[in-house]
Amino acid sequence: MSVTLIAAVVALVLGHLAQSLAASVRHYGWYSDWLRWIDSRFPEDSFWRGRWGLVLAVVPPLLAVTLFQLALDEPLIGLGGLLFGIIVLFYAWGPRDLDQDVEALASARDLNSRREAAARFWPEGGTPSLDGGSLVEAVFRNALRRWFGVLFWFLLLGPVGALGYRLVALAAEGEASRHLPGETLAGARTALALLDWPVAQLLTLALALVGNFDTVLGAWRESGGARFSLDNRFLGAVARASVKCELAEEAADYVDESGVASTAVALAASEAPELRDAMSLVWRSLLVWLAVLALFVIAGFVA
Repeated sequence: MSVTLIAAVVALVLGHLAQSLAASVRHYGWYSDWLRWIDSRFPEDSFWRGRWGLVLAVVPPLLAVTLFQLALDEPLIGLGGLLFGIIVLFYAWGPRDLDQDVEALASARDLNSRREAAARFWPEGGTPSLDGGSLVEAVFRNALRRWFGVLFWFLLLGPVGALGYRLVALAAEGEASRHLPGETLAGARTALALLDWPVAQLLTLALALVGNFDTVLGAWRESGGARFSLDNRFLGAVARASVKCELAEEAADYVDESGVASTAVALAASEAPELRDAMSLVWRSLLVWLAVLALFVIAGFVA
């Protein structure tokens, strides 16, 4: 079996089962300190304060990871590289557990707790929106940033890809973004949008396979998914359409012979079914990605 597939599966299982371990190791304070140190060393008209200034921050750690990646590729029949890949992917995943955050939001019973839970789905300093459609979009946006973006670039470039994506995401939207000059922050957000674009397209394809293909395709076209656009808004439109279709199908299952919905539907509506269906679609999409990767391994396309 491919080292890439083994590393991905082990890191995913560990991240889901060893949540206390994940919470204890996924800290990026060193990165914020590193950005703060760089910012204090460069004057106003320097390269650091331009659109590509983030390169100065991400190249040194990524170069170190690349050297480790190359050095550990062969020893012990590749076991060193496998272990290193698992460690880096596990570290770059998340950093918060998506399942727990969705469950906390879905089970919130008052406005304050719901707003507090929703804040975990918005970027640093963002104002959460509590309507169902916005929350569904937030679940998929976070799935993209916490899971699929890291996994895609890991599959493409190995550990350096996973860590590189996480560092760019932290600089663009995380706590570390507070330490970036305006132009550097704008460049970081552009870089993140570029990294997200192919991931969002593949996630949309997975949604089409696990949900209603015609619904997803229609939403993708209407929201400009066929055009190259860095806002990636099509993913939010596809997410809303997919969850709406899922809810309609579930409601139809509870309609009795007289055409009247049963009380089970009303009970489900009080438990934020759109969030649970969104999370279900996210998990099914992830399984599709892993299944496709397994097929590539069998075909010999992935080492």
